[in-house]
Amino acid sequence: MKKVAFIFPGQGSQTIGMGKDFFDNSNIAKEMISNASSRLGIDFEKLLFEENDNIGKTEFTQPAILLVSSIANAIFKEKYNITPEFVLGHSLGEFSALVAAGALDYLDAVELVHKRGLFMTEACAGGNAGMMALVGIDDATVEKVCLEQRELGKQVWPANYNMDGQLVLAGIKADLEALVDTFKAAGAKRAIVLDMSVASHCELLKSAVESLTPYLEKFLKNKFAPVISNVTTEAYSTKAEAIKLLSAQLTSPVKYKQSISSHEHEVDLFIEFGNGIVLKGLNKKITKVPTINVSDMNTLEAIAGELND
Repeated sequence: MKKVAFIFPGQGSQTIGMGKDFFDNSNIAKEMISNASSRLGIDFEKLLFEENDNIGKTEFTQPAILLVSSIANAIFKEKYNITPEFVLGHSLGEFSALVAAGALDYLDAVELVHKRGLFMTEACAGGNAGMMALVGIDDATVEKVCLEQRELGKQVWPANYNMDGQLVLAGIKADLEALVDTFKAAGAKRAIVLDMSVASHCELLKSAVESLTPYLEKFLKNKFAPVISNVTTEAYSTKAEAIKLLSAQLTSPVKYKQSISSHEHEVDLFIEFGNGIVLKGLNKKITKVPTINVSDMNTLEAIAGELND
């Protein structure tokens, strides 16, 4: 049997209809969606399967993505008796990874990330926060420009290290907009200010850390299987570590590509759980270790042949 790692996507992977095939064909999915709806007082069937404006709002997006990823992983675990070498998530996906590792009950996690989304939104309220995607420019140049601009009073930080040549910034939207030409002059092929009102993984979220910590204390289990931290790229497996690292994750950049590169030698296969193939696409640019996805019942069945040497 191949050595595998479980990986989980973050915000931006959401689409209307995600999880519908699981819901139509699995009692596990029906039960998990019903329980999540009862826990939060949110109709997750409507949120996931019907056209609505809430799916793009952080406090709804986060529990929706986590729920679908957790459903995919739960159905997989019922079918395949496989223990991963480690689990890893991209940003919000780290919480889905914690569910898979046994650190969080999925219902506690749904509530936790709903609160996390609210706290992030509150922290950025009225501050004209935003994010920018950069393509075709190296990390060191981006970091240098950001540092220089912060010294000049602008609020811009690297937020997501996705793959070589693709990095996302966070900060004040007006500052990001003002730097489009600066980054292009520094070598970026594209500099795109995203349609977002939250600035993830930067200093603007400091106030969210204090609000989130009591919920981490309340819901996290004391010990669990290894999870790779977005902040350090290293594994952790205790509640004390998790509280420290998940608090820091709010204001620190997501080191996704560094995490994959640091741990690829430990596995033969990455399995992405949840909607779409965002991480599969990134991994193709980061590692030669293959990635397969579980996003519906067909992909669940199709991976059987990929699991054995």
